[in-house]
Amino acid sequence: MPQVKEFSVEEKLTALLTLQKIESKMDELKILKGELPMEVADLEDEITGLTARKNRIEEEINGVTEFIEQRKLAIKEAEALEKKYEKQSTNVKNNREFEAINKEMEMQQLEVKLAEKHIKDATEEIAEKAVGLEKARKIIATKEAVLATKKSELDKIISANEKEEKQYAKQAADARGHADERLLASYDKIRRSYRNGLAVVPVERDACGGCFNAIPPQKQSEIRQHKKVIICENCGRILVDEELNSKVEVK
Repeated sequence: MPQVKEFSVEEKLTALLTLQKIESKMDELKILKGELPMEVADLEDEITGLTARKNRIEEEINGVTEFIEQRKLAIKEAEALEKKYEKQSTNVKNNREFEAINKEMEMQQLEVKLAEKHIKDATEEIAEKAVGLEKARKIIATKEAVLATKKSELDKIISANEKEEKQYAKQAADARGHADERLLASYDKIRRSYRNGLAVVPVERDACGGCFNAIPPQKQSEIRQHKKVIICENCGRILVDEELNSKVEVK
């Protein structure tokens, strides 16, 4: 059975500190991008929503247009029936037939008037929806122009730092492979807890490099001995001495 190498506390701390410095460099590159990635994503979502709204208005206009065509067809049919009844009225044999035909003609005239009203209302509705459609199109065009600008800015930043990002990502993966698993889990948890992502910090001017809380001399002595992993009692970050911190460099 192969033996698992036991790392000293100093080696464990060095591995974590190396990882921290690499990932801090990666954080700096993210800061260069600023809010651009989020702004680009938000704009893309907004444009998707606006486009869906525009498409819905277009479908509604198409539906109303189809309704108007149906009403126009209904008018033609009613007018054709009216002419038919008018022709029949010249051949009636009695008043009863004449009244029945007149009633049918009046019904068709009412159908025409009702259809014309429907067409008028629908035409007004289309005009109203057309205003909303034009407004949606203008907003989409404006948002797309802003998105194109922000994407261009982001692409320039990504392009300028792509080589460094890949290099740091490779170094970070390598550093994680050399770190103690339990310590690594604690490191990740602490790192997620702070906006600046600092989980391993040096003792500077007798204070924690993360929260600046004073570290007692006895505790500082223990940190320098590298016999055990020591955390800040105030913020929970992993502490290292200045000498070890200065030894670890990330190119």
